[in-house]
Amino acid sequence: MYKAFRRALNLFQSFSDEDKKLRLVIERITGKKPITLKLYKLALTHASSSMPDKYGRKESYERLEYLGDAFLGAIVAEYLYKKYPFKDEGFLTEIRSRIVNRESLNQLGRKLGLNEIIEVDQRNSLHRHKSIYGDIMESLIGAFYLDHGFATCKYFVLRKLIEPNFDIEKVISENTNYKSQLIEWSQKNNRDIKFETINVVEKGNFKEFEVALYLDNELLINGYGPNKKKAEQTAARKALALILA
Repeated sequence: MYKAFRRALNLFQSFSDEDKKLRLVIERITGKKPITLKLYKLALTHASSSMPDKYGRKESYERLEYLGDAFLGAIVAEYLYKKYPFKDEGFLTEIRSRIVNRESLNQLGRKLGLNEIIEVDQRNSLHRHKSIYGDIMESLIGAFYLDHGFATCKYFVLRKLIEPNFDIEKVISENTNYKSQLIEWSQKNNRDIKFETINVVEKGNFKEFEVALYLDNELLINGYGPNKKKAEQTAARKALALILA
C-alpha cells in the first residue's frame, strides 16, 4: 500500500531535467522505475562530492554498498546452491567469489554505464578510486532492495545482472593458474616479479584483499580477491594481458 502511494505521488511530482535523466538511466539498468529517487542519488554519491549535514556528517554510497554486498552474496549463493545440488561447499564458495569479486563487479558496472552517472568530485578523478564501479554496483543493489523489496531485487540481480552477463559454465571452466604462467614468463625473460598485499577490507563476513604486482620493482597492476591467493591470481591475469598484448 505504501509503495503504491509513493508511485501515485510520483505522478504528480515535477522532476528536474537531471532527475528525469537519472530516472531513465535507473529504469534502463534495473527494468523498474525508481519510487524513491533520493535512494539512487545516495547510491551514486561518492564521499568526495557529498555535502555535510548539520551534524557535519557526509552521507555517501557506503552504507548502501554494505547492504547491497550482503544481498548480492546471498542471492548468488542461493542461485548456485540450487543450480548445483551435488557440489560441495568449497566449489560453491569458489564460483560465488569469481562472480562477485571486485574485478567482476567493476567490469559489470562499466558495462552497465555507471561511469556516466557516478558523482565524483572533479578534483578526484575516477582512476584514483580503484573499485568505484564495483562499489557503486553494490550500492545500487542496496538502493533497489530498499526501494522495491527483496523479491523484486532478487529478480533484478538474477535476470538483469547474473544471467545475461555471466556464463556460469565458462566461469567454472576458466581456472587457469595465471600466477604460474607469469612466473614462467618472468624466468624465461629474466624479469623480476613481486606480489605485495597492500590492503585488506572487511565487508561483513567477507574480506577483500588488494595485491600490488611489481615488475622489476615498478608497480604494474593491482588485483582484488576474497583472499590473498585469489587477489594474486587476478593481478597475474591482468598483468599477462598487458604484457602479452
